[in-house]
Amino acid sequence: MKIIYKQNILAQTADELRKKSLQTGFVPTMGALHAGHLQLLKQAKAENDVVICSIFVNPIQFNNAADLERYPNSPEQDIALLNDVCDILFMPSVEEMYPVLPTEHYDFGTLETVMEGYYRPGHFKGVAIIVKRFLDLIQPDRAYFGEKDFQQLVIIRQLVQDYHYKTIIRAVSTVREDDGLAMSSRNRLLSPQARAVAPFIRRTLSEAKTLKEKKKPYEIAQWIQQQFDNNKSFTLEYASVVNAKTLEEITEYSQAESIVACVAVWLDNVRLIDNITIV
Repeated sequence: MKIIYKQNILAQTADELRKKSLQTGFVPTMGALHAGHLQLLKQAKAENDVVICSIFVNPIQFNNAADLERYPNSPEQDIALLNDVCDILFMPSVEEMYPVLPTEHYDFGTLETVMEGYYRPGHFKGVAIIVKRFLDLIQPDRAYFGEKDFQQLVIIRQLVQDYHYKTIIRAVSTVREDDGLAMSSRNRLLSPQARAVAPFIRRTLSEAKTLKEKKKPYEIAQWIQQQFDNNKSFTLEYASVVNAKTLEEITEYSQAESIVACVAVWLDNVRLIDNITIV
């Protein structure tokens, strides 16, 4: 595995791959890798000639300085995990990616004002800035994103459409622990006691899905909220049942072809998100 630290070297390397007509798959990460990231990389390896992975903790997508400070960091362990599933690793410094303060502006409309966008103002601007820079540098044939970050996935697809990138965005199903908890780098911040109750998130969403024959979408959202209100281990930030394409909350199933229930909760001072397809 080749490790690159400079943008110009990455761009030059990617250009050489294109000249050789090699298909490239790109997996952006913020490190603290787990089996969910590895699934993205394995799919990329199965569908491409060369796999490029980035590890970059992007400071401008954190609206909470304490959250950035606490974000897990394990570069040596990450490099060891990547050896068998990655050909090129890009590990730039903050100064390398942002020699001057970014001034780009993106408008994703209501996609970025609901759910994560509402509770983490500026988050998706930061995501869009770094993802666009990576896409410009690499120009990959395919890029891979997990469905756990569902709203991010929708916005990245919009970014690719808006700027007419040829890159195909591949969505990869959420990888879960044996007890159902969605794999996340933040899980390692949970205390043993909090980790033991964390599967409640998935159990609640799974049960919510079974209610689709009995309750309307907004009633399912209310039911999810009630479950978390009754469990004092959690503080619910939002529970939304939305159109999978527009992310707008819906009241009737006829309003969307695909419907997703999304939640964000605080547990043990750690923020966790998850979602489930209702229809």
